[in-house]
Amino acid sequence: MKVNVLSAQQAASLIKDHDKVILGGFIGAVVPEAIEKALGERFLLTGHPNKLELYFAAGQGDGKDRAVNHLAHHGMVSMAMGGHWGLIPHLQQLANDEHIQGYNFPQGIITHLLRDSAAGKPGTISHVGLGTFVDPRINGGKINKSTTQDRVSLLNIENNEYLFYKRIDANVAILRGTTADEHGNITMEDECLFLENLAAAQLVTNMGGTVIVQVKKVVKAGTLDPQHVRIPGIFVDTVVVASEQEHMQTFAEPMNPVYCGKGTFVKETPQVRPLDAKKIIARRAALELKPGAILNYGIGVPEIIASIAEEEGIHDQMIATVEPGAIGGTPAGGLSFGASSMPEAVITQDQMFDFYDGGGIDQAFLGLAECDQNGDLNVSKFGPKIAGCGGFINITQNAKQVFFCGTFTAGKLKIDTGNGQLKILQEGHIHKFICHVEQITFSANTARKNNKPVLYITERAVFQLSEQGLELIEIAPGIDLERDILHQMAFLPKISPTLKTMDSRIFRDELMGLTFTSKVQSSCAA
Repeated sequence: MKVNVLSAQQAASLIKDHDKVILGGFIGAVVPEAIEKALGERFLLTGHPNKLELYFAAGQGDGKDRAVNHLAHHGMVSMAMGGHWGLIPHLQQLANDEHIQGYNFPQGIITHLLRDSAAGKPGTISHVGLGTFVDPRINGGKINKSTTQDRVSLLNIENNEYLFYKRIDANVAILRGTTADEHGNITMEDECLFLENLAAAQLVTNMGGTVIVQVKKVVKAGTLDPQHVRIPGIFVDTVVVASEQEHMQTFAEPMNPVYCGKGTFVKETPQVRPLDAKKIIARRAALELKPGAILNYGIGVPEIIASIAEEEGIHDQMIATVEPGAIGGTPAGGLSFGASSMPEAVITQDQMFDFYDGGGIDQAFLGLAECDQNGDLNVSKFGPKIAGCGGFINITQNAKQVFFCGTFTAGKLKIDTGNGQLKILQEGHIHKFICHVEQITFSANTARKNNKPVLYITERAVFQLSEQGLELIEIAPGIDLERDILHQMAFLPKISPTLKTMDSRIFRDELMGLTFTSKVQSSCAA
């Protein structure tokens, strides 16, 4: 049977009031922008569809008005469940104003919920989220006071605690591919990621709902390579052919072939980053890199670690992964984050989180936003700003080693360095090391229970997680312990009896000369 080929506006008219809609995409990659834009415009003109429930695993948007932001109108949405909320400020505002109900669940959990729900299961059982704000003993992942329904419960299986996440009963999926044939088979040859498209399409099909897929073109039936079909036509009801402007590969780049492993990757000569606080942190973190390690780099300071490894000539001795599915290659940043240049492989997002949740990552380097005396971290909520946990909980709870990387204070911090010493010229006015974090995104108690090694790396100090909380184990050369560290913390950390001085090479303008042979020595240097 031939698939329906409609305009974005016609496809938008298929969505009814109270529908439960799965939205595909990762930041700006694989986002069905044309359909979402048409859907928002239809609501503004007619008031329909209204009271939608939205489900999305990853962050989708540009922090302004694209992707999910098209749907963030008062009355259009009644509930939203997402893994990351940081790029959808308008939907955040609706949640803060109590106009919608909302949940923030781990990104990997939502991908698994789609797959498990498609299989007719009652939900997803996982250890991911224990001890964090998602745990029903704390908050259950609810975003605001209007959200009262419990969607997470505690289970005990063979004397071990698990969380049970209730299934998703969605009846619409709005997804994206590259090419459709007349039978609705979808390939994704120009997409940098595959995400959880197949699971979402299977779920909605099994619920008797409607699957709409945005593509670049439609070809004759029988002309697609069946081994390249990512969403079979039996799961697709409607296809929308979008313009190039509304089908960018990412929100930063119209089309970059290297993200699909095509063409020749001509790597530009990297610009050496000035020795600032973030580079110092990345250098100290790079001392922990292990040859052959499978890594995950988070956004922000952790992204710089990869450039440090490249500067030092060891970048090809580790394998970087990105949570939406890319393995190997060079991870992209900014609004192209999620893609990788010349990846060795790309798997689906739910498959990647299978690997992550099972403990497959050797080393994970994530951001350090807010830390308390117990060692808990908050990266997901700061007053009215709902950043969301994204894949942070999955990654930090399951990686074999975890490194949190960030400046010691925030807001107008100024330093002087380059000669082997560090001097604080102007202290940041925001203290990160506080008594109690606003929201627990990383549970130190769960990490202790699992005997997980955890380091907290800043430009002036390095802490490790101990039974008593944070233990100060390293201090930068030139830093005064009382003035620059203890006086800037709301609590007194344990101080190691063998407190060491951070390697002075970290604070010099020239390269460190980092090799894996010398790494063991340098990380223990006085």
